[in-house]
Amino acid sequence: MATPPLGIEIGEVIDNARLREVFKCSTQGGMRRSNKTNTLVLVSNHVKSVYGDRWIENTLHYTGMGLVGDQELNGVQNKTLNESNTNGVGVHLFEVFVNKEYTYQGQVRLTGSPYQERQPDSEGDIRDVWVFPLKLIDGMPLVQNNDDFRATQGAKAKRAKRLSESELEDKASNAPKTPGSRTTKSTQYERDPHVAEFSRRRANGICDLCDCPAPFQKKNGDPYLESHHIVWLSRGGEDTPSNTVALCPNCHRRMHIVKSATDIKKLAGKVSH
Repeated sequence: MATPPLGIEIGEVIDNARLREVFKCSTQGGMRRSNKTNTLVLVSNHVKSVYGDRWIENTLHYTGMGLVGDQELNGVQNKTLNESNTNGVGVHLFEVFVNKEYTYQGQVRLTGSPYQERQPDSEGDIRDVWVFPLKLIDGMPLVQNNDDFRATQGAKAKRAKRLSESELEDKASNAPKTPGSRTTKSTQYERDPHVAEFSRRRANGICDLCDCPAPFQKKNGDPYLESHHIVWLSRGGEDTPSNTVALCPNCHRRMHIVKSATDIKKLAGKVSH
């Protein structure tokens, strides 16, 4: 069983100053060696890092140290991590889902041989990196909040849109063939089926936003429209007929992505009569 560091628990979220206080390490970098505590702190930053860290079946495939050019397996802390099963250094993992917030996952160990893959460096050039398969010594990876997961994925998508055609082609061509995966959690609301049915009948087969007929009919012949809360339940909206409309799938997705104030005003007008 892993020995927890003094004063910190698995799942605890701390800042950089507290991380340095506990481990006596630097506040910079993704691999932080401390001789005072004989530890190596790994930071997997899902918000701002260029590295392609990813969980696959409870194994974290962690990219080694080195921002520019090909990485060296026996260079600096890559060597420490590679030998961590025999050198006595305790390896501790933090993940960043929200900027400047470090979530402690626990102590990890190397569970397979490091391998090489192609990833972009901090200058956008494709290079060879070393990837270390790691597993938690105690337990499973913490479940991530679904909103945080969507936020980190959204941030990565925005960065991708800023790339040139050639940069995008390089990164897409060298993307890992096995995608990462992790368990997330979200709050599920028990929506009243009577309110949803009322909103669909009130629409009478016509989308409340685009004013077009439902795109298709269900097997029983009913027009297919989806119930939508003008003010989302997660933001304090009520599950009432005055806050619920019926939308075609395209407009429903639009309301969750575009979130246009003009569209919201139009829908509010539809239910105020």
